[in-house]
Amino acid sequence: MSTNKKIEEGLLNLKTQAKAMICGIDEAGRGCIIGPMVIAVASISQLEEYKLKEMGVKDSKQLSPKRREDLYVQIMQICKVSTTHISAKEITELMDKYSLNEIEAIFISKLVKDTDAQTLFVDSPDNVPANFAKRIRKYLKGKKLKIVSENKADVNHPIVAAASVIAKVQRDAQIEKIKKEMGENFGSGYTSDPNTIEFLKKRLNDKELQPYLRHKWATLKRLGQKKISDF
Repeated sequence: MSTNKKIEEGLLNLKTQAKAMICGIDEAGRGCIIGPMVIAVASISQLEEYKLKEMGVKDSKQLSPKRREDLYVQIMQICKVSTTHISAKEITELMDKYSLNEIEAIFISKLVKDTDAQTLFVDSPDNVPANFAKRIRKYLKGKKLKIVSENKADVNHPIVAAASVIAKVQRDAQIEKIKKEMGENFGSGYTSDPNTIEFLKKRLNDKELQPYLRHKWATLKRLGQKKISDF
């Protein structure tokens, strides 16, 4: 092959990559006992993904709150972003019929239904990532989209890390709103947080709190049983 031919093919490949869009999906608040789960999709051209790495975009858990907020603004400027907030009440109702993994797949499919991306990178909650790709695929109704499902995709792919930052910042904002409504700082809203558990022990039956609770969570049921036995 001549040098000119190689150059032409190289330029064609670059043009193809420049047009090729990729998107990443991640969630925040999946396992919390208080508040919503937020799922975010971020899209960018394949050639421009390096910009996210240069900006310092990482899995949101590896960043401070201040750094996440700074990156949030930057990501919104260079990526096309869409999010969905699934309330605790909605999750409670859906879990009568679906597993949490299935619920996540359903909402992911809605988010990417109209995406221009050719490839989707997703952080899989399934231990077998291929199974989560199948979950998403069955709700896409024939849409042509390559799905790359991986555990720790938010560590491996900058575009998924970008989605994780978007989801985390938006979820944290919702948690702060709930704290103000409750008039108390209950911590992160996760069962691993002692502040959250102490808050629930005191205010489990508060009417205002009920829409924000994941009523299908085993921890909540145990706390409720313990409270009844106290009488």
